[in-house]
Amino acid sequence: MLKFVDVPRGMPEKRAAEARRDDFGEIYREFAAAKAEEQSARCSQCGVPYCQQHCPLHNNIPDWLKLVAEDRLEEAYQVSQATNTFPEICGRICPQDRLCEGNCVIEQSGHGTVTIGAVEKYITDTAWEKGWVKPGKPLKERPESVGVIGAGPGGLAAADVLRRRGFQVTVYDRYDRSGGLMIYGIPGFKLEKHVVTRRNAQLEAAGVKFVLNCAVGEDRSFEEIRSAHDAVLIATGVYKSRDLGGPGAGLPGIKRALDYLTASNRHGFGDSVPDYTSGELNAQGKNVVVIGGGDTAMDCVRTAIRQGAKSVKCLYRRDKANMPGSQREVANAEEEGVEFVWLAAPKGFVGDDKVTGVRVARMRLGAPDVTGRQTPEEIEGADYTEPADLVIKALGFDPEALPTLWGCEELPVTRWGTVKTDHRTHMTAMEGVYAVGDIVRGASLVVWAIRDGREAADAIAAKFDADARVIAAE
Repeated sequence: MLKFVDVPRGMPEKRAAEARRDDFGEIYREFAAAKAEEQSARCSQCGVPYCQQHCPLHNNIPDWLKLVAEDRLEEAYQVSQATNTFPEICGRICPQDRLCEGNCVIEQSGHGTVTIGAVEKYITDTAWEKGWVKPGKPLKERPESVGVIGAGPGGLAAADVLRRRGFQVTVYDRYDRSGGLMIYGIPGFKLEKHVVTRRNAQLEAAGVKFVLNCAVGEDRSFEEIRSAHDAVLIATGVYKSRDLGGPGAGLPGIKRALDYLTASNRHGFGDSVPDYTSGELNAQGKNVVVIGGGDTAMDCVRTAIRQGAKSVKCLYRRDKANMPGSQREVANAEEEGVEFVWLAAPKGFVGDDKVTGVRVARMRLGAPDVTGRQTPEEIEGADYTEPADLVIKALGFDPEALPTLWGCEELPVTRWGTVKTDHRTHMTAMEGVYAVGDIVRGASLVVWAIRDGREAADAIAAKFDADARVIAAE
């Protein structure tokens, strides 16, 4: 678990007391049965369940809320897990304020949303405690094998569905632990790591094989994996960090968000992390500036608070209303002591042998661009320097050049580098090769990756079944 030195100055006393008690744990950590039943009973069982429509997985939210309200938790779990491979994970990290909860009819009528995410988490956490969660072992084994490249949410969701149907599944991943960004990208205070590792263990118990520390293109070629399986699913995610230029961009003390978060998560696991121990990737006692406005930036600023940073500021070139990250996350960060500097963009960095500040340009919002968002414009002569001992770049992620890295130039990609697929089947133009998640969509949400993985697994199974019918007919 991530630890902190002290609560930030200026934090409201009530919130400070909560922070001291639960190490800044999220508000639904103490979500008890009575609260779950109370919240579930608030569901209006409306004729048009907008919550379900706005869930990428189309989870049957009204039905499992009704079952919780009636204290029929095991049935609620069965309904919940029927459409979601990782309901306890989505309950913790989905941006419900933009999806189900934000479209709750009660919320729209001004009476406050049903806390769907907290109830979802409570259902599955209870299911684990009661022993209702079982490995998805198939009733009948199939001879076909599927290789999944990438052990993030999309790849693991596909592996789960395929294994339940009897396929022989092997998951390959470059890291030493399975889970992708759920393990090394998302902080432990939002997603406790045992929640992910127990799912990994369950998949392994069901017969899914894991080949870790395996970088495709280095430790094993793509063609080698392809020739070992009847189908291959690419679910690598997007890990290439967007960069910043300008004077001083190469100074020590300027770090990528993923490097910073990975070091923090590894430290939480008890791994030896020299760059964390040395202070290079540790915010304790530092003036921290995070550049960016998405959920990764929020993860960085909130992690820095927990590490005992002297001050934490987030620079974003637009205003609060135009911030792409979850408003709930922004509110949490503000309560915890993060200072947001709106309409501010970095122009460069100052320092001699180490960064000591960020040169900031003041911005204003001009005419809308083609998407309808107002374009930031620099205000001439309004530059200033923001002091910083540690600068974290959280500007988003782009796909790696898979055709080049893997030596498979025939793998079709878009002009952005994402893999081209059929949107219905998730199959690429290469026979038997499928792709899902961020490597197709670009950086997106865990819940969308889960949906893609489940859909692709269905498509793979349907393709093998159709081929078998053709062979039988001949």
